[in-house]
Amino acid sequence: MCGIAGFCNWQPAPERQFKKEHRDGLISTIEKMNQRMLHRGPDGGGYSLEDEGEVVLGHRRLSIVDLSETGTQPMESHSGRFCMVFNGEIYNHRSLRQKLLTEKKVTDFRGTSDTEVLLELFEAYGIHEAISLCKGMFAIALFDRKEKLLYLLRDRIGEKPLYYGFLQNKTGDKEERSTFVFASELGCISSMEGFSNPLNRAVLPIYFIHGYIPAPYSVYEGIYKLEPGTVLTMKAPYQEFTMESYWSIKEAARAGEKNPFTGSEEEATDELERLLKDAIRDQMVADVPIGAFLSSGIDSTTIVSLMQSLSDRPVKTFTIGVEDPKYNEAGVAEQIARHLGTEHTQMYISEEDAKAVIPKLSYIYGEPFADSSQIPTYLVSKLTRQQVTVSLSGDGGDELFCGYSSYDSIERIWGKMKAVPYPIRKLASSLILHAPLKLSTVQETKAHLLAARGAEGLYELSNEQEPLAKEICLENRLPSFKYSEYKPGFLKEVRHNIMLMDMLMYHPDDILVKVDRSGMAVSLESRIPMLDKDVVEFAWRLPLQYKYQDGVSKKILRNILYKYVPKELMDLPKRGFAIPVSKWLKEPGLRAWAESLIERKTLKQQGVLNPDVVWKIWEDYAERDQWRVQIWYILMFQQWMCEGRC
Repeated sequence: MCGIAGFCNWQPAPERQFKKEHRDGLISTIEKMNQRMLHRGPDGGGYSLEDEGEVVLGHRRLSIVDLSETGTQPMESHSGRFCMVFNGEIYNHRSLRQKLLTEKKVTDFRGTSDTEVLLELFEAYGIHEAISLCKGMFAIALFDRKEKLLYLLRDRIGEKPLYYGFLQNKTGDKEERSTFVFASELGCISSMEGFSNPLNRAVLPIYFIHGYIPAPYSVYEGIYKLEPGTVLTMKAPYQEFTMESYWSIKEAARAGEKNPFTGSEEEATDELERLLKDAIRDQMVADVPIGAFLSSGIDSTTIVSLMQSLSDRPVKTFTIGVEDPKYNEAGVAEQIARHLGTEHTQMYISEEDAKAVIPKLSYIYGEPFADSSQIPTYLVSKLTRQQVTVSLSGDGGDELFCGYSSYDSIERIWGKMKAVPYPIRKLASSLILHAPLKLSTVQETKAHLLAARGAEGLYELSNEQEPLAKEICLENRLPSFKYSEYKPGFLKEVRHNIMLMDMLMYHPDDILVKVDRSGMAVSLESRIPMLDKDVVEFAWRLPLQYKYQDGVSKKILRNILYKYVPKELMDLPKRGFAIPVSKWLKEPGLRAWAESLIERKTLKQQGVLNPDVVWKIWEDYAERDQWRVQIWYILMFQQWMCEGRC
């Protein structure tokens, strides 16, 4: 696990000469980018100037596999043709190493790192075939010295981040689109000297609906997130690029539907357990201490149970709790740990702990991000890092095995709505929303949902159900993004369609962002076995009734789990790593912090948010106890605007 950064065409062409002054400037710039992501790789760093400084690669290293100097990056292939910086882990690198040796593509290896194996795969099989052989999480920048090609690659699901784009350099009144940049974190790019890309106002309405900015967009114009399963290729003179997909979650889901698993539920359970064990076995390989997050939920408990079954010593497990029993699950997690025999550590957090984290969030994320579980996720990562360098988690179980309660409610509501023709519902929705009578929030939400064309549309609208969300911004021009390109009925099962919608956007752009940034902020590598390629593709082959039936979600995971943990210990409501943010914001300290961020004078000076709408939302909460998630979204945006734009 590491961080990567780099750039091409650092200065406009007429001024660019590979002289000492220019070389010093290149080195100073890449070292600054490396320093901005020091937390991602505290164990070492380096850079490489390629094509006479036209392409610059930077790297920070968190040593996980091959702690010696033979794992140092940037690294070049044995022939010297390729130079690479790489963030992530290739879990099947040992079998790929043997493949290269057996096929005599390589006669020997300098060290034991997966980076070296990856480079030789590119050399031996080409970019697309090589990356298709790999199982893992990764963001890669690869330079082909022979063909003068720069490749950027991102893993299949989106575990590892990679931002890219052009700096909007200014020469007098003229803007130059010259310098191409990329980095693991947006802060590495925005901290570059001369960075002047404006705020991307078009994506802010999406942010205030969802609490995050989905790929391919970022908060800055001209800077984007490379989408999962994608290869970006740029050729000298490094002004234009092409993009291709080497793997797609949509196509994996469609392929699974066309080739369904035909065995019994018991056979499916055994096969999934085998695949998960294989993934966990590979992901437990490290030259540093390893552990796991443990909540009281099905997913993390399944992962920990299988880890412990594969280990000859107690697995280190970690959880956090709060004093409020509505949110606390530390007690149940402790019972699970005791039953499994893990070496368990837990910590209770308070409002003061949350207050201490908040000032760090803008720096950690580099752009507005407002999933409030970012705070406990950071705290459990910090706790975990005190004892281990790698931690496994159970993320992905809800989206792949039909775990969210919202899936059930959407299908139930749509079952009632679909009997009424769409034109009638659309008209009724419009009449209610534009009626002179004042509507309650619940009434307004129901009217909004009437306009859904299908169950998938209902799910999308339910995620946009706060009517005021679209009015927070002074500008409301929405760009095209994933949901608008998603066609209802892509898969036969409604629930499968909705699960796929989450895997396309919510999971990579919220859950995986939170896991990566929280862990890397404290130099902790997080690994996610349920996102193993074979597990994901098998999950899409499973009949829906193996995942959900008669009100029971994640059936097949439960079948595995109950082999290791008593059912009665798991039959409790899932809380995850949650905190009572709506309660804590009423406390004097956090309330004062919140109101300082949304002062009307500040909002008017910034000219981005509508002060009247912001204060209506805040006063509904502060004076009438009406909580909206947009409150946290606004606060995280303002925190970034006031303190985090670096």
